[in-house]
Amino acid sequence: MTADGTLVVFDTEYTAWEGSNARGWSRPGEHREIVQIGAVKLAREPGLGEVDTFDLLVRPRINPRLSDYFIALTGITQADVESRGLPFAEALDAFAAFVDDTVGAVFSFGNDQWVVAENCRLNGIPYPLDDGLFRNVGPPLMEAVGRPALSSVSSDLPDLFGFQTPGTKHQALDDARCIAQAMRILQDRGHTW
Repeated sequence: MTADGTLVVFDTEYTAWEGSNARGWSRPGEHREIVQIGAVKLAREPGLGEVDTFDLLVRPRINPRLSDYFIALTGITQADVESRGLPFAEALDAFAAFVDDTVGAVFSFGNDQWVVAENCRLNGIPYPLDDGLFRNVGPPLMEAVGRPALSSVSSDLPDLFGFQTPGTKHQALDDARCIAQAMRILQDRGHTW
């Protein structure tokens, strides 16, 4: 819990291949290169209302061709990335500006900030974010539905908490909205963020 500032909830989509998650992206050339960053900025009161959004596509550098598996999972196409995607450094600058000095905490389902840091290393650029702001919201959300911490992904939250999916599964902004809605439900049950 943090006492002041707005909250940001964010999610990333990154390059993947059939089985890459299970094997921890361990095959030669497999990297979790960010393809999309989505986020919502929430006001603490009343009720974690959405006050701003962030949604950018990113052009992967090492594996610029998206796998058929990734395209089928996310619905993000090669044409989308080529026409609207930014280089990672530009997208990161924009995200860092979104996480401005009014933000008291940044939440993700898991530790997506580690994927951001990994992408900084892959691109040879400094990591510009304050790690002290980041919180993994996965454990309290999974505990609330009686599930092990690593048993689900953010796009499963509507089914687990019983709310309508706010968009498309495995789209970063929509998944960030799933996380935010689950956080609201837990807040209504007395949890503080």
